[in-house]
Amino acid sequence: MSKKKTKPIVAIVGRPNVGKSTLFNALAGENISIVKDTPGITRDRIYAEVSWLDMNFTLIDTGGIEPESKDIILSQMREQAQIAIDTADVIIFLVDVRQGMVDADSKVADMLRRSRKPVILAVNKVDDFKKFMADVYEFYNLGIGEPYPVSSVNKLGFGELLDEVTSHFDEEAAAEEEDDRTKVAIVGKPNVGKSSIVNRLIGENRVIVSDIAGTTRDAIDTEITRNGKEYVFIDTAGLRRKNKIREELERYMIIRTVAAVERADIVVLVIDATEGVTEQDAKIAGIAHDRGKAVIIAVNKWDAIEKDNKTVNEFTQRVRQVLSFMAYAEIIFISAVTGQRLGRLFEMIDAVNENHSMRVGTGVLNEIMAEAVALQQPPSDKGKRLRLYYITQVSVKPPTFVIFVNDKELMHFSYTRYLENQIRNTFGFLGTPLKFIIRERKENK
Repeated sequence: MSKKKTKPIVAIVGRPNVGKSTLFNALAGENISIVKDTPGITRDRIYAEVSWLDMNFTLIDTGGIEPESKDIILSQMREQAQIAIDTADVIIFLVDVRQGMVDADSKVADMLRRSRKPVILAVNKVDDFKKFMADVYEFYNLGIGEPYPVSSVNKLGFGELLDEVTSHFDEEAAAEEEDDRTKVAIVGKPNVGKSSIVNRLIGENRVIVSDIAGTTRDAIDTEITRNGKEYVFIDTAGLRRKNKIREELERYMIIRTVAAVERADIVVLVIDATEGVTEQDAKIAGIAHDRGKAVIIAVNKWDAIEKDNKTVNEFTQRVRQVLSFMAYAEIIFISAVTGQRLGRLFEMIDAVNENHSMRVGTGVLNEIMAEAVALQQPPSDKGKRLRLYYITQVSVKPPTFVIFVNDKELMHFSYTRYLENQIRNTFGFLGTPLKFIIRERKENK
């Protein structure tokens, strides 16, 4: 049995102005430059990768628009708590020592306690531990357990808080381990037909579908067995409300997408053929790309498009242009309504899954590299030329290669891309990103 570790997800919940974003940014540290080196993606500061000691997790800020009135604040906090309960493995509930315990805190605490998820209570703005400790103890009354004093601004108390958060991880990882089924996340904007595709694949209406955006209830894992193979489809539909502000909807969608993609091996990004490929599609694609997942782009509602002999080519080119950072992704044109090419989608999932876990022998890799170097001289700078010594594959999902060179600085992005193309020319690797790690090895004198 191969063991699959998924990265735990930690969500921060709390009232407006208790310092959620400050805590989020402080814990995320430098990792969160908004723009990644992936063309076409700017990052919403909604999620970030965090490492503590040797544990990695995804941190999510559930906060969004800060409303005015108290009633709205409570309903917003409940919404955020619900997002956290749905998606997170561990929840940090943040309160403010200076405002003390308020009614909304108690109501949300009840909700979090009932969820049976691990909840860690963090009391923020404790800039002086001696002075504020008596006020911190007041929060024992929430019934969530021990309050951890922190100061997001001064970065105090983070060690104890993160130790407590990460102490809840192992059981989570263990629960995921012994599962060898292919996990497929169906992601995309609201209303592109994600649930209809899953319904069509199972041949029964297990996921309720209707035309109003946001009618699907929760993300449901659907198990499908086809030709003796087992698949789990993770559907990220589930935008609960129709009347939400657009910005909130989008935030919710991104959080749900991150959570689903984290658990999947393969991501099927559904695009609406009638709308074309959009900026929002690129944002969602970026989440899968950042996490090194195999990707299939499914253009749905293809039956609704007037076609001539150029239509497929033109649409494919537009997709390739907007999603230029994932040239490896496979594209398929489908219709959930007519069932067109859905059988082919399964074949593609199998093929892409195989590529995502493919291993290439070191001997073959070094032959490809030697040939590539002979065809195109490595770059040089100030008379010093890049030398490539050796390449080997160190892991799969995604296939990851280490290249040993004489000087990392000389290994330009474009030359790595050239080597990637040579490897792809030989092995295809369709549908999966490849990852390259460049290591320096001093020349033997």
